[in-house]
Amino acid sequence: MAGLYLHIPFCQAICSYCNFTRGLLDEAVKAQYVAALVSDLQRHAEAVSVETIYLGGGTPSLLTPAELGAILEASRASFDVAADAEITLEANPESVTARSLDGYRAAGANRLSFCAQSFRADELARLGRLHTPERPAEVVALARAAGFDNVSLDLMLWLPGQTVAHARESVDRLVAIGPEHASLYLLELYPNAPLKESMARLRSSGATARQAMSWQQSSDDEAADMYVEALERLERAGLEQYEISNVARPGYRSRHNVKYWQGGEWLGFGCGAHTTARGRRWRNVSATVDYCDRLEAGRPVTLDDRALDVGERVEEALFTGLRMTDGIDGRNFAARYGVDPWSRYGDALSPFVADGFVWRRAAAFGLTRKGMLVANEILATFV
Repeated sequence: MAGLYLHIPFCQAICSYCNFTRGLLDEAVKAQYVAALVSDLQRHAEAVSVETIYLGGGTPSLLTPAELGAILEASRASFDVAADAEITLEANPESVTARSLDGYRAAGANRLSFCAQSFRADELARLGRLHTPERPAEVVALARAAGFDNVSLDLMLWLPGQTVAHARESVDRLVAIGPEHASLYLLELYPNAPLKESMARLRSSGATARQAMSWQQSSDDEAADMYVEALERLERAGLEQYEISNVARPGYRSRHNVKYWQGGEWLGFGCGAHTTARGRRWRNVSATVDYCDRLEAGRPVTLDDRALDVGERVEEALFTGLRMTDGIDGRNFAARYGVDPWSRYGDALSPFVADGFVWRRAAAFGLTRKGMLVANEILATFV
């Protein structure tokens, strides 16, 4: 069964680290975009069974409940959406109210993913976030009252000026809220990110050593300590790691995101969305207005439609499969792709097994937590 990814590109403010397809909210453009997205869904109606719908952004919680309802209605009309489908709405803590959450639940959303990122005011300010450290707990309580029993929180580690103790504070406050799922990401700064430029300007501005240090990332070793300690604390709280950056209570893994990691299929709608289905991959145009204009004119919005060859599918399946703690079952992999992964790559992976970076049990293998810290080096084996 497939998943639907629906991109909502609007934000109230642009975070200083973000590199997603997004732009500042314009209500008129949003109304045009929702109509275009509904049109795109309707014109792709086909007998595809769908078990997950994920609205990502941007800030999907800037949709009104009526707009969300229209989008989900079009999804159900165009595809065979399972009665128990997981329907996730990403949300920023400052952009929801008790009333909007009630409306989202009534429209059909049954899972919320709140972008908390930090529980410290100074870190939130550097990231360009609009909410207070207290707001995530408040909105999760509102979500519970609205009937949501599947809530995820995002947290970022290795922030400028963040110490291991600061990271621990945020993790413990996340645990106290009691989500069913959490995602932890080590900050990666893309070229020309405003946050990266701010850090560089401070270094060259004649700031005191103390001021400069307060805007610099800790060492790699300290980042590793943040990551390992965070996972250990989350596991003690009942949130089990199932992927490099994700933990969940039993039965609450993100069904949609698991499709990305286990070679599933998904159809992407909205500007900048990607699709992988039926052995092919394509993407949509990135500019919001261009996406709307093309649909209104009856023109294609897709780009770079191409078939995935067997070698590419094998490499991607190894890359993404090893992100999960379950690792890769060599027998199932060989049955699906016609390649025994250990026969092909075992010689290159064996040193990592000897050093404790990769585990191997019968035909299965995967990354240890130690291996996850150097995942890129290990995954380069498959290129």
